[in-house]
Amino acid sequence: MGALRFFLIIFAVWLGCGPAMAERRVALVIGNSAYKSVPRLSNPANDATLIGGMFKRAGFDMVDIRLDLNAGEMRRALRDFGGKAREAEVAVVYYAGHGIELDGTNYLIPTDATLETDSDVLDETLPLDRALFAVEPAKQLRLVILDACRDNPFAKTMKRTIAARAIGRGLAKIEPTSPNTMIAFAAKAGSTASDGDSKNSPFAAALVERLPTPGLDLRKAFGFVRDDVLKNTGYKQEPYVYGSLGGDDVPLVAAKPVVTAPQGPTANPQDGIRRDYELALQTGNRDGWEAFLQAYPEGFYAGLARAQLKNVAAEEARAAAVAKARQAEDEKARLTAERANKAEQEKAAAAAKAAEDARLAAEKAKQIEEAKAAAAEQRRKDAEAAVAKALADKQAAEKALADKIANDKAASEQAAKQATEKAQRDGEQKVAAVAPTQSAPSLSPQETAKLVQSELRRVGCLTGAADGEWNTAAQRSLTLFNKHAGTKLDTKLASFDALDAIKSKQGRVCPLVCDRGFKADGDACVKITCRAGYRVNDDNECEKVQDKKPVATREDAKPRDDERKKTESAPSKPQATGQIYCGSGLCRPVRPGCRLEFARGTGGGGAASTNYEICN
Repeated sequence: MGALRFFLIIFAVWLGCGPAMAERRVALVIGNSAYKSVPRLSNPANDATLIGGMFKRAGFDMVDIRLDLNAGEMRRALRDFGGKAREAEVAVVYYAGHGIELDGTNYLIPTDATLETDSDVLDETLPLDRALFAVEPAKQLRLVILDACRDNPFAKTMKRTIAARAIGRGLAKIEPTSPNTMIAFAAKAGSTASDGDSKNSPFAAALVERLPTPGLDLRKAFGFVRDDVLKNTGYKQEPYVYGSLGGDDVPLVAAKPVVTAPQGPTANPQDGIRRDYELALQTGNRDGWEAFLQAYPEGFYAGLARAQLKNVAAEEARAAAVAKARQAEDEKARLTAERANKAEQEKAAAAAKAAEDARLAAEKAKQIEEAKAAAAEQRRKDAEAAVAKALADKQAAEKALADKIANDKAASEQAAKQATEKAQRDGEQKVAAVAPTQSAPSLSPQETAKLVQSELRRVGCLTGAADGEWNTAAQRSLTLFNKHAGTKLDTKLASFDALDAIKSKQGRVCPLVCDRGFKADGDACVKITCRAGYRVNDDNECEKVQDKKPVATREDAKPRDDERKKTESAPSKPQATGQIYCGSGLCRPVRPGCRLEFARGTGGGGAASTNYEICN
């Protein structure tokens, strides 16, 4: 049942990815020559017919060739092609005709456009993004080829509604946002392309020569197209490609099967096991690896699968330990909140500590198993790379032998031809004497710097972007590489020697440096997490947080003294004296603030005394 489950997984992934031999390829080819408002172009219709025939011979499932389309017809053609691209793995749009750049945006010009003013561009043309939108549903490769960089007569005659509006020469640089998308220009951004002196443009002729080569990666194919066009135009026109693809080769036409000697092996028996291993690697769970081991219990890939299975088990143990530690912490917090007795709290605390120790042990075990799995995966890639290199060396040797035989045959035929056409040959030699004998450098200094920066990022010596600018940061990163790799490369410039030296390093060279509070985990910095009551110290280690003790402070006596002085300086309030005043037969206490005085008088033959209440 495990093997059956594994093959069901393989079948599901196979349906999602699709085998290379069953991929569907579609192409839309447009050639606009018969413009109504400007002189007719001679080559676009011929180029479109030539390119369309190339796609048909290359085995494309659908090739739609459309000539001299107006605006409505171009919109319908791109809309219909977008529907077909949804069912395809590879979608290609080729356009030959006039194009224009307005304020940094590229537009394709239909045959019925007049473009009397610059604002008409928005109404009468189609933006290049419309072609990119048409190929976007394709699952594996999205390719747009533009032979539209000709000298545009519309730009010379149209009126500007705003004087500052920019109308560029040729087309503007573009960076696709969708993955696995390439845009090929007949001429570099900001320059124009030539129609040439023959029936087809130099760009179209080079495309037909290079793209259908079986097994040739598109990036190399367009590199050969660039070299051919540069040579045929006297280094005046340089095609350019924008966008990027992944690490695997992407040929327009699949490589032909290699014919080997009868006694040699017809196919590598490990290919099927390797494909099944990669499918199980995509699932990444226990069921997938157990199904693989049931199907292939022995061999090199079985050992790798067991390492991956141990990694999965370590992750499961780590997750269980984390859950158990969290549960113990919750129980400890619950008992504390319920004010349980000390014994129960100590028991809960001990359980929480044991769970935390188990979690840390599981984390460490997981890291060990991850390292083992990564090492096993690297061994697999190294072994497969060695096999691929041996196969490539063999094919190169066979090709070199075939080329030598063909060159020898061509040389003998040329010698025979020279004997009968001496006069014509002498004239051709004089013309060839003034022609360039060397090809231009294949890479500019900026492209070389970008490649070196990319390799420095791979070995961990450069943290910035690979932008092609050999600045101080790039020189500093190469200095770090010299320090840790033991090399003495010149850091002032990006050279091919530096590129080869860095490429020779398989893994990280410069150590990973993490900020405070983070630690190195493989090729990434992860945050250090401390348990409750602990914090990260200056040594990047967890330490217990010390409780703060109260600090005695001397009370400021000044406010108290000021209050006392204020009270003492205030006048005293009147208080009762305790004296009694009697008069007219009524006695009462002396009123507050008053006093009692006595006066002695005479009368009636005797002395008498009288008291008076005096209030001042």
